[in-house]
Amino acid sequence: MTNPQPGWYPERPGSPVVRYWDGSRWTAQTRPADDSSPWEVSLDGAPDPERIREQQRQAGVGQVGQGGGTLFTEPVLVVNQRVKLIELANEYAVFDQHGRQLGAVVQVGQSTFKKVMRFFGSYDQFFTHRFEVRDAHGHTVLRLTRPAKIVKSRMVVERGDGTPLGEIRQENAIGKIRFAFEVGGQRIGGIQAENWRAWNFSVTDHTGAEVARITKTWEGLAKTMFTTADNYVLQIHRPLTDPLLSLVVASALTVDTALKQDDRGFG
Repeated sequence: MTNPQPGWYPERPGSPVVRYWDGSRWTAQTRPADDSSPWEVSLDGAPDPERIREQQRQAGVGQVGQGGGTLFTEPVLVVNQRVKLIELANEYAVFDQHGRQLGAVVQVGQSTFKKVMRFFGSYDQFFTHRFEVRDAHGHTVLRLTRPAKIVKSRMVVERGDGTPLGEIRQENAIGKIRFAFEVGGQRIGGIQAENWRAWNFSVTDHTGAEVARITKTWEGLAKTMFTTADNYVLQIHRPLTDPLLSLVVASALTVDTALKQDDRGFG
């Protein structure tokens, strides 16, 4: 039998704890099983490398130079939201240009009240949301917090150990949405939506030069009709250093939930 895909699995049937399987072995990383909900119905099958490459082609991104094999050293990241018929917490898988999974993004700390509010409408967009970006071994490399909002959104970005990195702050609520990368109150770059629907983004440094691009890809008719799952491709044009690199990666991995305009309001 082939090994299961990397992911979080129960240690035993009915276990209150899930452990991360990296594709070949169990890691030391565990978390409570109730981070997910039994109400959620997943429509995902095993990740298909050819499907990942097709999404990259849809984004107009060809095969580029070889990267270092991690979330922060690859020139192309393909972000797939886990497809659920009923979705109460967001989950994403992140792949390189060859279809190899590099990590995942998991929404954490969702209370039962928040899940109920999300089930019955879009009210949860006004609550605080927290995400963990985990590498291929299940280690948390970034912690992302989107505080409760009314109109404009912001994302607080920290390293896995909780060290502050900066913020991604929405600058306007009308027209083509813009976000600023801020560190210590200083703007070091930003994101510019290419249309009012904010599907695609140009990512710039402090001079306004484009350093990366985020492109939404077509997820298929069935998924579009029956789910809200989105897929994005990030292409980084040149090597970047922190904190800009981490803010660029964080923005691409959470653009669907935290940054783009929600179809039911402002996201």
